[in-house]
Order: sequence, then structure tokens, then C-alpha cells
Amino acid sequence: MISKTKMEKILKEILEMSPADQTEVLLISQNSALTRFANNQIHQNVAEKNAKLSIRVIKNKRTGTASTNILNKSSIKGVLEKALKIADNASPDPDFKSLPKKKKCTKMELFSKNTAEYQPIDRVKDVSVLISKANQKELNAAGALSTGEITIGIANSLGVFEITSLTEADINTVFMSSNSSGYADSYAKEVRKIDFHKLADTASEKALKSIDPIAIDPGSYTVILEPAAVADMLTYLAFCGLGALAYQEGRSFLSGKLGEKITGGNITIWDDGTSPDTLGMPFDFEGTPKQKVMLIENGVAKNVVYDSYTAHKDGRESTGHALPAPNIYGPQPSNLFLKNGDYSVDEMIASTKKGILVTRFHYTNMEDPLKTMLTGMTRDGTFLIEDGEISCGIKNLRFTQNILKALSNVEMISEETKLKQASFGFCLAPALKVKDFNFTGVTEF
Repeated sequence: MISKTKMEKILKEILEMSPADQTEVLLISQNSALTRFANNQIHQNVAEKNAKLSIRVIKNKRTGTASTNILNKSSIKGVLEKALKIADNASPDPDFKSLPKKKKCTKMELFSKNTAEYQPIDRVKDVSVLISKANQKELNAAGALSTGEITIGIANSLGVFEITSLTEADINTVFMSSNSSGYADSYAKEVRKIDFHKLADTASEKALKSIDPIAIDPGSYTVILEPAAVADMLTYLAFCGLGALAYQEGRSFLSGKLGEKITGGNITIWDDGTSPDTLGMPFDFEGTPKQKVMLIENGVAKNVVYDSYTAHKDGRESTGHALPAPNIYGPQPSNLFLKNGDYSVDEMIASTKKGILVTRFHYTNMEDPLKTMLTGMTRDGTFLIEDGEISCGIKNLRFTQNILKALSNVEMISEETKLKQASFGFCLAPALKVKDFNFTGVTEF
């Protein structure tokens, strides 16, 4: 890991060296370790140390960006020269106004010494809990446990100078029989807060309950979507329209609809990278403080998220949602929340005459971003509900569903929420009971 002191020195030296009108320096240093297992055996332990330096320069509204993972003086000088050369040969961008100026960021506790110093033997002990449970239940367990630390430094010639360190731990596992499977996962800043025994119980219970699944016809069903499935759906919703670039270019489902009701009144979605309930950070990849942004409130479309470039175009302030430059996506929500309700999943099941319980989605893709039409498959624990009880496992189904329509048909929302991984960060999601969810095909497994 690069120390914060060394990172400060590198950032300052590059800013002093650069002759550009404006300069931005992003330096990310990361240590990560991973333990993989399959067929109830650990088969891989790997560790990686890496760093990436990215320099963005602005000359007469012309932008150049270059990067390297070699941090000696000659390499740093070379990557700065490359960025300057790219800017010299770029076309001027009349919409570019300025890099952001310095603003005060929220103080956040993001680092766990336990997670940063977790050893291979520690990961083996945790994984062994899962393997032991799988052996006990005559199931096969597979998955991966990773731990790591990352330090992010961002500085620019207008006074932005921010450095933060954070840790992450995540575990995902699938327990399998000959014709069924069950999934569980967990994410945390502090690895010792992950309950591996609970994860093993969840995955094994789903696998055992879905042995010998039956086939059912595709069609419209009431579904209970567990948090992993809900988070997947929200991630795609955010990606195809909750960022300002998509909105400005008219390819967002929100274009022309801000202030209108687009979901059921029981749906409220926001983004907040500073919340202690997610794995966020105090600033974005331009060094702008992250803000809580209400995206959909009581079903009404409220806002999109901004970086400095899109904010200047709309005469707004950046909300702290910039991704590393350059990127084609524009600003993106990275810490999504869906407001919880008052029910348990058991109460949702008990209230359902006939329906389907979905653990998670697999191989999801957006068919039509403007219509928020999502397609994918169920996976690792799909169950038939009859007369208020789970009756059996069913073979997986393909779905094609308008996300906004699904969020307009939510009948119940769970009180408990769970942190799940998303495309650009994390999502804290409850379970949802949704009527008229559209399944279009069946599988053989």
C-alpha cells in the first residue's frame, strides 16, 4: 500500500509540474486478497497489490487523460506528457466550464484494521464454516471470500485535495444438490461482522427446499423478490436513467418526467454515499463531497445525480457522483437506498394465495432503457408459493419486465433491508411483494 504521506507527495508534485490550465490527479492504491472454494474444497488463495495513477489536463477547453500503474519519477513525468499531448490534439469542448473547486467533505469512519490485516488462515477458517455445513447437509459449496483495503487520493489545481482509506469484505456462496441450489452473500467494512454460520444456514436451506424442482408455465405471477433481486433491478434502473448525462441526452426514462408520478406511492429511492449503512466514501472521483439525493419520493420523480461537467450544463451544483475520468457513463448513483416497509418476508408469503419467491436474478440485461424493460432469469432458490406457504422448488424462469411497472405494483415492502453489490457501488434493499410480474419462458434446471 502507498502511505498517505507518499500519496500526498505524488499528488502535489504532479500539480506543480503541470503547465496545463487545469489539472486533476487521481491516485488509487489497493491491496486485495481472495479465497475461492468449490466442491467443498478451497482451491485458490491469491493476493494482489496494485496502484493506478490517472492525470487529466485541460488546455483551452481541450481535455487529455492518461494513466499508469508505474509510479517512479520517469513514468509519472511520461504520463503527464502523454495527457498534455492528447489535450493538444483533442477538439475543444464548448460545454466544459471548469474542474470543481474545493468544498468541505464529511468525516467518515471507513477503515477496519481487522479487515485490512486479515490473513489467509483467517479466510480459511471462515470458509470452513460454509464447507462444514455443506458436508453436513450432503451438499456442494462453492464461492469466494475477499478482503481488502484501498486508499483513494484526488487533487486538482483549484484546491481540491482529498485522501481517504477504506476496507471492504465480501462473501458469496452457492450450495448445490444434484438438481437444486441456494445462494447467500454478505458485504461489510468489518469482516468480523459477517455471520458465516447464518450464511451457511441460508444457502443450505434454499438448496434443500428446492430439491427436485417442478416446472410451471410462464405467465403473470405475484412475486416476492428478495433483496438481491431488488438490488439488481434498482441497479439497472439507476444505470439507464438516474444520471444527468443520460437525462441531458434524452436517453433517460426520466427525460421530461421530473415532477411526475412514475411508480407506486409506496416507493422512495435515494442515493447517499455518506450513510453509515452502506460502503460509501465522503467524496466522488473529482473530490466533490457526496450528497444525499432524493431520486424518487413517494412515487414522484425528483432528481438525477450530477458531476461537475453535467452540473455546469444545467446551471446546477455537482451532487458528488463523478466516476473516474474518462468514462462514457457520466455521473451515476453509487449508494442506492429503497425505503423499507413494515412487513417480514414470512408475512409476505403468508399473504400470497399463489406466487413465486425469487432469491436472485441472473444474466440480467436491459432490453429498452427508455421503457425500463429488463430481462433475465431467476437463480439459486426459486419457489412456488401456494395458500400462504412455500410448497416446492420450481425450475428457473426467464422474465421480461418493465421496472417502473413492477415498482407501481408493489403490494408489500419488508422492514428488513440488506446491503447488496451494485454496478458502481452498493444498494441497501428490502424485499418486495409485486403483483403481475411477467415471466416469459422456462428452463430445464
